[in-house]
Amino acid sequence: MKKKIYLLRSTIATFLLLSVFISSDAMAQSQSGRVYEFINLPSTARITAMGGYAVPGLDQDLGMALFYPSLLTNELPKQLSLNFVDYFGDISYGTAAMNYGFEKAGNFSFSVQYINYGNFIHADELGNQLGQFNAGEYAVGVGWGRELSEKFSIGSNLKAIFSNFEEYSSFGLAADVSVSYLDPERMIASGLVFRNIGRQITHYHDNVNESLPFDIVLGISKKLINAPLRFSFVAHNLHNYDLTYEELVPSGQTIIGATENERSTAQERFSEISDKLLRHAVFGIEFMPTENFIAGIGYNYRRRQEMKVDTRISTVGLSWGVGVKISHFMFHYGRSTYHLAGAPNHFSISTNLESLFFKPVERPSI
Repeated sequence: MKKKIYLLRSTIATFLLLSVFISSDAMAQSQSGRVYEFINLPSTARITAMGGYAVPGLDQDLGMALFYPSLLTNELPKQLSLNFVDYFGDISYGTAAMNYGFEKAGNFSFSVQYINYGNFIHADELGNQLGQFNAGEYAVGVGWGRELSEKFSIGSNLKAIFSNFEEYSSFGLAADVSVSYLDPERMIASGLVFRNIGRQITHYHDNVNESLPFDIVLGISKKLINAPLRFSFVAHNLHNYDLTYEELVPSGQTIIGATENERSTAQERFSEISDKLLRHAVFGIEFMPTENFIAGIGYNYRRRQEMKVDTRISTVGLSWGVGVKISHFMFHYGRSTYHLAGAPNHFSISTNLESLFFKPVERPSI
């Protein structure tokens, strides 16, 4: 018993020290000039449907556990998840992942993520074509999770990232650290994660170090007891209050990031604060009448504000998706509207490896 308590205290202390140490440098990073942005793309169609950010839940989803490694608990069955996204233009990306648990060491996940930017024409400054080249980025991840008590758990991810753009390449390491609170009685799930803590090991240009897309995300979900509905809320970029930017119209007037003198009234000030706060928020709701069907819709306020066209009403910022279980396989489709130019299609298939390959043993009747 004493050994178990000592291990618990040591794990918590290590987790907290690691969080403080590695987040202090990352919090100072800017939103611009970052590398490996593809590792923030939604890994599953269900995450796409919920606005692009994973939501902790009680339904044991490996896709959510890739985002919050603290969800890698003993209750999570062995799963295989395959995902593909037909992104914009010739760009496509995908994720493959599985998990496995050990009685003493904890629970682990293994994932591979890639993005393919397509083929490009290699030409000189005179327009003479010299051939073709392609560009792509890849990340291999290992996750670990462990329960601290009946409701609290911790976890971490370690990702090795390789990026290649013609003759320019880079290699980096990133880590995620998270903690989760799961309460099945009240049907509440929450998680806090420090994502993409790390740095470049090798650079595209000599002595030019670029920051990783660090993020602090808090997710909360609540399922109604007497109705098949689950509400979710995600707050992202908690380390950076102001996510607005300056954009100049042709006349040279600033439409975002105006000076304080231009916002003299209390109403304008309230509107400014509200806008900055809501840019951190993603809202979602899911309809789950049975274990074999799920439908969800999400709203990403920041995406709408940055990508909308004021002269035309559209669904930019909205996303939706459905999931259907057929036999041992769960099929998910997600669609998220980024811009009037189009919306990517996200396809996912997952299965419970235990039920697929290991059937329950039938006891002889007496």
